Amino acid sequence: MPHSVLDNPENCRFELSIDADAIAAAYYRMEADVLVLIHTEVPFEFSRAGFATKLANGVFAILRERQQKVAPRCVFMANYAVHHPEYSDLIC
Repeated sequence: MPHSVLDNPENCRFELSIDADAIAAAYYRMEADVLVLIHTEVPFEFSRAGFATKLANGVFAILRERQQKVAPRCVFMANYAVHHPEYSDLIC
């Protein structure tokens, strides 16, 4: 089953459905026109299964599509950005 990342602006997070009861989430806040990624969360029982990376792939694809400037303050997302220089033009 393909997993897709959705923006849930009401909860200030991007979501990746893992199963019927679990999601991975990347929380953010807006500062002026910059989306600040502040925390990434994957349920413990799904850790090390690649869901955080799938989430990051989807988040950055959405940001690319929007041409949205981003400040990755979350350690995971900041590390992802370093290893994916194709997004460097979006990073603040």
